[in-house]
Amino acid sequence: VQLQASGGGLVQAGGSLKLSCAASGRTFSGYAMGWFRQAPGKEREFVAAISWSGGSTFYADSVKGRFTISRDNAKNTVYLQMNGLKPEDTAVYYCAAPAYERSWYPPYGYEYWGQGTLVTVSS
Repeated sequence: VQLQASGGGLVQAGGSLKLSCAASGRTFSGYAMGWFRQAPGKEREFVAAISWSGGSTFYADSVKGRFTISRDNAKNTVYLQMNGLKPEDTAVYYCAAPAYERSWYPPYGYEYWGQGTLVTVSS
């Protein structure tokens, strides 16, 4: 499984960014997907997850109401729309996928990771 995240960058507080993660190597539509982030000096933390069909989503409290996860199974891509960005959202963002088809235990069970894309929010 290969995951390629993109879309990070520098944005002012209150701004928006949309991250993308292109997946390859297996049938994308059978697997949930997730986003995680790791800020400098901190442990990696869960951000959002979406089920294989897109019918279920799950968010960390810190991003609920500001971030939206979505997917396009025809394009093998998962997205993270980030609005109302805050300086504390600054981190490297990783997309992740579970090992097993149709498994849904967010924020647990993720075994494959992309390379990460840096999001920097200036105050």
